[in-house]
Amino acid sequence: MRVLVLHSHPVEESYGKALYRQTLESLAKAGHEVDACDLYAENFDPILSKHDRLVYHDYPDNTSLVKPYVERLKQAEALVICTPVWNFGFPAILKGYFDRVWLPGVSFELVEGKVQSRLRHIRKLGAVLTYGATPFRAFVAGNPPKKIVKRVLRAQINPLKPVTFLAHYDMNNCTPETRAEFLAKVKSAMERF
Repeated sequence: MRVLVLHSHPVEESYGKALYRQTLESLAKAGHEVDACDLYAENFDPILSKHDRLVYHDYPDNTSLVKPYVERLKQAEALVICTPVWNFGFPAILKGYFDRVWLPGVSFELVEGKVQSRLRHIRKLGAVLTYGATPFRAFVAGNPPKKIVKRVLRAQINPLKPVTFLAHYDMNNCTPETRAEFLAKVKSAMERF
């Protein structure tokens, strides 16, 4: 299975980058063909320009500036998001990826005023997230990233399939032991993905 892994952490020697590397390694060990999309390393431009907005609904013209990313998404049979959570949201570069790549004609189309997914070729969805907040604090805040993965993206891909959702909460108070335990959990889950 071809797995597109989206990563959005700018620091090479970070724990987030270690999680990304473990995700890639474990998916490959499981026999998947891995498309490693490190948005920072690839200098992805997350800004939806005036031009982008003007042609937003004009498929395929709307894909001209992000064509390689559109092709990678179209070829994916599974998607894993590996990212930190900042201020109860995705980093701007990842949000920009969704705004600029998940376009009309690519991820959805309007048919008689109703949205229809064009991502049914993606059969599996996973997420590896790190939060500074505790699980309770994330819950009180509504945990938007979890809802985006488990509700919004799942609905676009396949609302009937389970989602592999892995989160290390309370990174502000983590220890080498909690980080190692979560890394092992990611290794195991991605080897079974």
